Amino acid sequence: MPSGDQLSTSTRNKAIAFALCNHLSLDASKVYAKVIEESDINGLLSSIVTPFPNQDEVMKWVEFTSKFDGKADATKPMLNTLNNDLSQKSVLVGAGYNPSVADIIVLAVIHPFLISLAKTDIQTLPHLIRWADYIQNVVDFGGLIEKIQVNRVPFTPHAASLKKNEKAEIEPASKKEATAVKNAEKPSTSGAPEKQKKATAEEKGKSKSDKKTEEKKKAPEESVAKDAECSVSLLNIQVGRILSAKKHPSADSLLVEEIDVGEGTPRQVVSGLAKYCTPEELTNRLVVLITNVKPGKLRDVMSCGLVLCASSEDHTKVEPLIPPEGAKIGERVSFAGYDGKPEDVLNPKKKQLDKITPHLYTDENGVATFKGVPFMTSAGPCTSTIPKATVK
Repeated sequence: MPSGDQLSTSTRNKAIAFALCNHLSLDASKVYAKVIEESDINGLLSSIVTPFPNQDEVMKWVEFTSKFDGKADATKPMLNTLNNDLSQKSVLVGAGYNPSVADIIVLAVIHPFLISLAKTDIQTLPHLIRWADYIQNVVDFGGLIEKIQVNRVPFTPHAASLKKNEKAEIEPASKKEATAVKNAEKPSTSGAPEKQKKATAEEKGKSKSDKKTEEKKKAPEESVAKDAECSVSLLNIQVGRILSAKKHPSADSLLVEEIDVGEGTPRQVVSGLAKYCTPEELTNRLVVLITNVKPGKLRDVMSCGLVLCASSEDHTKVEPLIPPEGAKIGERVSFAGYDGKPEDVLNPKKKQLDKITPHLYTDENGVATFKGVPFMTSAGPCTSTIPKATVK
């Protein structure tokens, strides 16, 4: 973590003054001299303007910024607190998407810490990084604060809507093409037979060329559709707590669990964990499970979910993924950059799960990921004691 000296107090104050003057429609030239040497944010703010919108709420965040002393052991928990607070909103104070005085001040103060975060730390703070990227792009700091580089995952439309659009675009062209070929094949009532044959050959040549062009256009569209079909956002992965577990009545390798996912009534889930965990070890344990798989019977016992487990390469060790303490029962696990709506129920015929699970694995630190993006909860990432494991 940096020591806050990387952004000098005077530069930080100028950036805040410039942004606040724009935000509150004030004359920046009249306040610069007052704020440059102010080290205390309270003094800085009172030098610029008072009162201002949502003052009481803003001052709580100003007090929050005073606790950033540059020490890594103190700063990381505070960044986690910010990340959790931003999990359900776009700005710190107020509703909607309009930045507040608090958003401007907090970003300017924590900027040195954010810009030097390691990639692994960035992945554990998806909501905070999303907010910082939004604020730095809608608030003008006068070019005094360096932009935080954020790797954005391209948006891919839902496969169903993409196919519908493809059909709408391609069908008219196909009909015109068919009509052109049909007309070209009709016998002509005027002109020599040789001319007619030549015209027909030219039309057929054009038809082949048009088909090749159409195929080239379809190739990237089909690629996008394929990516959409294997996006982790299709899965509804939730945090649950196993209330009880027992042996399956007719299968030695299976266990039957009752899992609370915040729905009022526990879900019954059948898992192939009997060889790796006892019912006692699973009881009262936090797990993550896919809750939008199609319910079905496993050896005559209904199962309404799929507990995600990490497995070693030789499958000698298998364990359920571990949500962090403090994760909320029923909360949906998120993946930075993958914000699509999950399917109501996965369609087994589309084999969506089969397309997604090859991209689920734990990294060298045991953090569960989809294509390297961590399984995130409000309390941090989900993990496993098995590094570099497959997850199913």
